[in-house]
Amino acid sequence: MDKDKAIKLFEEKRIRTQWDSEQEKWYFAIPDVCGVLTDSIDPKAYWRKLKQRLKEEGNETVTNCHGLKMLAEDGKMRLTDVADTEQLLRLIQSIPSPKEEPFKMWLAKAGSERIDETADPELAIDRALETYLKKGYSVNWVNQRLKTIEVRKDLTDEWDSRGMKKGLEYAILTDEITKAWSGRTTREYKELKGLKKENLRDNMTNVELILNMLAEASTTEISKEEEPETLEENKKVATKGGNVAKAARVQLEKSTRQKVVTAQNAKDLKALKGENES
Repeated sequence: MDKDKAIKLFEEKRIRTQWDSEQEKWYFAIPDVCGVLTDSIDPKAYWRKLKQRLKEEGNETVTNCHGLKMLAEDGKMRLTDVADTEQLLRLIQSIPSPKEEPFKMWLAKAGSERIDETADPELAIDRALETYLKKGYSVNWVNQRLKTIEVRKDLTDEWDSRGMKKGLEYAILTDEITKAWSGRTTREYKELKGLKKENLRDNMTNVELILNMLAEASTTEISKEEEPETLEENKKVATKGGNVAKAARVQLEKSTRQKVVTAQNAKDLKALKGENES
């Protein structure tokens, strides 16, 4: 998921968040927080009743809360009541819960992390490294994965400079690169690995990561040289960049007689790590 629209965990429970870069603050989905603090089977209903009561009492915090579109359980973006850290600290005083104090500590930590990362981006890399290792990936794989993040950022910066828009246009161009080097669209690639919403790169082998990285780095360099202006021109550049990695893939497969693009996913990669360590 986009780091600006993330899922944070408290005691293994999901809390949807969104980062406001202009105000430099996190916004947290209030129904999710209600669910965490109350263990309610219907957090949305709990929040509706609480919200109504607080409004009747003239609570200004509720009045100042606003809505943002966030990913719902049905996979759609739906308007959700959110609050920043300060607003949440006030709201949870109205929610009787033994988890109040631990949650306050978690909230302070979660709220400060992104501000720290803005001042020192290396912290974000360190946290990503720690997260992947905790998930069971090998150190070698994690090092490759972190490198792909750097290469991807260079590419999206280049797309930004060419006027390409985040979202649909990024997806179209990424699909062109993936299709060119792997022979599959992004959707077909994910279907091969048995993925749904999971991140494709998090389910690639080392070799797949390297070739995907080569494709994106090549696209960046070609774009700088050709300076495309339209989406169609950028698509052609994306195909050229992907073809650089395709040539490497074809040569490698010819030499090893093994397919590079495989059905292996994160579960297989972690299982392989366990076998190597045993």
